Amino acid sequence: MSLTTYWLEHAWLDTNVEPGVALEVADGRITAVRTGVDTPPPGAVVLRGLTIPGLSNAHSHAFHRALRGTVQVGSGTFWTWREVMYTVAQRLTPDSYFALARAVYAEMALAGITSVGEFHYLHHAPGGTPYADPNAMGEALIAAAAEAGIRITLLDTAYLSSGFGAAPEQHQLRFTDGTAEKWAERVSALKDRDGVRIGAAIHSVRAVPADQLATVARWAQDREAPLHVHLSEQTAENDACLAAHGLTPTQLLAEHGVLGPRTTGVHNTHLTDGDIGLLGSSTTGTCMCPTTERDLADGIGPAVALQRAGSPLSLGSDSHAVIDLLEEARAMELNERLRTRTRGHWTAAALLRAATSDGHAALGWPDAGTLETGALADFTTIALDTVRTAGPVPRLAAETAVFAASAADVRHTVVAGRHVVRDGAHHSVPDVGAALADSIAALRG
Repeated sequence: MSLTTYWLEHAWLDTNVEPGVALEVADGRITAVRTGVDTPPPGAVVLRGLTIPGLSNAHSHAFHRALRGTVQVGSGTFWTWREVMYTVAQRLTPDSYFALARAVYAEMALAGITSVGEFHYLHHAPGGTPYADPNAMGEALIAAAAEAGIRITLLDTAYLSSGFGAAPEQHQLRFTDGTAEKWAERVSALKDRDGVRIGAAIHSVRAVPADQLATVARWAQDREAPLHVHLSEQTAENDACLAAHGLTPTQLLAEHGVLGPRTTGVHNTHLTDGDIGLLGSSTTGTCMCPTTERDLADGIGPAVALQRAGSPLSLGSDSHAVIDLLEEARAMELNERLRTRTRGHWTAAALLRAATSDGHAALGWPDAGTLETGALADFTTIALDTVRTAGPVPRLAAETAVFAASAADVRHTVVAGRHVVRDGAHHSVPDVGAALADSIAALRG
């Protein structure tokens, strides 16, 4: 057993910042945490700045990274944005998706992200014909995460309808397996492995007919796997669901057994008080994606009310308008301040927990997200001497990280005890910017 000691100049230990912390790591896990270690032990790897548990990006669509900049031109709505997204989706192959996702996940590692929940619905070739390996696209994402050095929960997504039972449109054919039973048959061939969890997703209540929701939920329940679902992101979806079923999307999911402690609703933006009660009482999680929600003009979700009702909060970068979990944490608080005109809805510690331990739990990694003995040795270090972070006293380093720092301030990312990012450089993707530029340029028509 090889033992590595990391000496942390400052460490966030869930509730407070401690100076001089030594972490002993073996076989990918933290085996000891020692505080009050004023100087680095002989042979220790020194991490200067604030070290926190690795960040968890609980909601990602990797191919949306190719839209950055393009969809910020002009005006429009979520629905016009979606048409641009479909155009990019049609051009991807397993090889080009691997190249793009590898670069995107490397960008995440540079931002201190150690696990990603990939909400994956791009399954088949254009036109809907399965690849020789029906999971070629999912395996490309898994391989990309491995090369980028981060953990992945592949949330393989059922996407069967263009809206409440209507047949898929032409550009949605590569998303669909036809029925939930055929989806389950395909996804069952994917297996957990080192650094990989296989979960499930319901794209939305408009994309999975009501009589097939239970099939997806049962697949996840039988495997004790995470189950995610886009929920009430748009008022148009709520209106259509009420017209089709006489129920809100949350009520429809509850009626078909989808809600529960391993389920996470993504966005949860336009909810009734009754919806909030259903999600909270079932301890269904909520993944907020503030930069996407504001980029698409979706609205500000009731995160405070959801958490108070019992729904754990996590964070995601979703469409990757930016990839910065510190910004997502900050935005959740600042959005609420704008909505209510009051300050201080969450402490910095609470926001960090949403970005770390609660995010990892939502992705099926309950033993990640903390700096304690037995936890997975996944952590990231934020510099405290940059133009954004210099000045505050170290005991306020958590507040500095959440309310002032950005992804650009991340100096080190360690996953399973191994350096993925050292001194701001990725170990296996030496020029992440070039990798992004090349893989995105290859998708242009």
